[in-house]
Amino acid sequence: MDVYAPMTKFLKLHRNDLPTCAKAERDGETKSKRRPHPEIRDQFLALHLDQARARLLARRLARKDGVMLERVVVGRLLEVAQGFVRRQLDDDVGIRIAASRDGCTYLEMRMKLMEFLDATPEGLTPEDGEEFVRPRIAGWDIDLDTHAMRIVLRSQDPAPRQVRALSI
Repeated sequence: MDVYAPMTKFLKLHRNDLPTCAKAERDGETKSKRRPHPEIRDQFLALHLDQARARLLARRLARKDGVMLERVVVGRLLEVAQGFVRRQLDDDVGIRIAASRDGCTYLEMRMKLMEFLDATPEGLTPEDGEEFVRPRIAGWDIDLDTHAMRIVLRSQDPAPRQVRALSI
């Protein structure tokens, strides 16, 4: 469905103004040279499967031309974590349990999840990395020539305390 026509009419703009602005904004986002937060880079490098290669990769990312590689790595890991969060949004009971565990309301937890879905590699905070990315990704590796990534997910096995509660 084309949302630009009703929005353009409501805002009383010329019929091509809104799509043109949206396209320019999307193009500007992809060509951004801003780096993700340095702590995010450190958190994600700590998840690398081979720590020797992680140190080599850290040096490569620190170079001036490492911006695009860093965006690829952070962007792909962010996409994987956002996929988990999308599935979590469908589980109302799980959100209620997580909200009570974190000491917030159902709506606050749901908003937190939805805000994470809007995150970009540049806007990702270290708290987002700790709360959403690290619990879901066990490790990753990248082929520096092709930028193909291998991402190992964490097991969804219940924690030992949960196993004990389930066995009663």
